[in-house]
Amino acid sequence: MQWVSCQRASPYVVCTGGGANAAEQVPSFWRADVLNRFDRSSPMAGEAEVKYLDGDFRVLRPGAFVRCAVTGTPIPLEELKYWSVDLQEPYLSPDIVLQRHFPDRVRR
Repeated sequence: MQWVSCQRASPYVVCTGGGANAAEQVPSFWRADVLNRFDRSSPMAGEAEVKYLDGDFRVLRPGAFVRCAVTGTPIPLEELKYWSVDLQEPYLSPDIVLQRHFPDRVRR
């Protein structure tokens, strides 16, 4: 006979003992699909709506990316680093920030 010990810790379920078939013996109300930070659910398609704050941003409508205000290039949310709080627009790179705010200045 095999044994299974389960503890429900928010939001995870930890089961120990019982050998290879232990998970099959766990009651269904104790089972849970658990994701860690490297697991991804299905990617969200489309453009996100974002509010740009000082040093952070808030996603108002979920999506996979925002578009650079200057080039129109999609920027994945996990790679978004540059934006203007005053203008509420994202930028792809520091060079594009300079291009947007100082269009007459030539970069050498």
